[in-house]
Amino acid sequence: MAITMGDASGVGPEIVLRRYEAGQLGDDVVVYGDVGILAAGARLLRLDVPIRTIREPSAAAAGWLNVVDLEALSTADFTPARLSAKAGRAAREYVGRATSDALSGAVAGIVTMPMNKEATQLSTPGFVGHTEYIAELCGSPDVAMMLTTNDVAVAHVSAHVSLAEAIRRVTPSRIATVIRLTDEVVRRLGSASRIAVCGLNPHAGENGLLGREDAEIIAPVIAAERARGLDVSGPHPADTVFYQAIHNDRFDAIVCMYHDQGHAPMKLVGFETAVNVTIGLPIVRTSVDHGTAFDIAWQGKAFTGSLQAALDLAWSLAG
Repeated sequence: MAITMGDASGVGPEIVLRRYEAGQLGDDVVVYGDVGILAAGARLLRLDVPIRTIREPSAAAAGWLNVVDLEALSTADFTPARLSAKAGRAAREYVGRATSDALSGAVAGIVTMPMNKEATQLSTPGFVGHTEYIAELCGSPDVAMMLTTNDVAVAHVSAHVSLAEAIRRVTPSRIATVIRLTDEVVRRLGSASRIAVCGLNPHAGENGLLGREDAEIIAPVIAAERARGLDVSGPHPADTVFYQAIHNDRFDAIVCMYHDQGHAPMKLVGFETAVNVTIGLPIVRTSVDHGTAFDIAWQGKAFTGSLQAALDLAWSLAG
């Protein structure tokens, strides 16, 4: 499994190093990044990590932290906790190479550590995020972001767009696509697939009093997907559906209409354990569900269990 080390100034490579030294990163992973940064980081944190440079994942050997070295950064470029255009550009290069190797079958899938969007945009102004970039590389226009915990999976009709744009993207075709992708992935994970679809407006529109989108756009799609045989219901008020899913075990997955509708509750209930999955790709891609955390980067404070959760889910999806 490929691990992209993320922005060199953030917690991504630190977590990889600390996880390895603790004996919690197996020999079945290959890191895509820069050896110079990882070596400098290991010295900073006084970690005893044997790092091995390889050119192809097939050259990985047991007993080492095997790194496909892209040579995008040198030791001199190591700027802990500081915004860096070089680090932002390099982080995108790691993802590009790992995605290419996943498409070719050289690795079983990719687990991405966090990038800093602001840093990457300094060299790539149109960069939006991991999900969109990987989808573009894979030629996959119909993808969605999903967050998972042990309790529930949550997919999003839209993600990294403004709220005004998110409302425009609530269309029948997009809602149907995300429902179907969600059903497919939840079944691949061996779970039942009881899907709840959130409404767009407060109280799912409250019979039209608070907006017509829920009744006129979302409800007909749910009815059509149910007629196709999917166990899907709604639109449900977003302020109660998470409680019903997690505490009453009524649903296995929730389809949300926009980013914060799903992210806010999921980060409350599983900030250290939630995993980000891109659904609709021809490859397996998971990610830790946190950012670069410059405020604590390279201080030995960042929790590392999120990486294990992302790896475990990636292997489950890869079979």
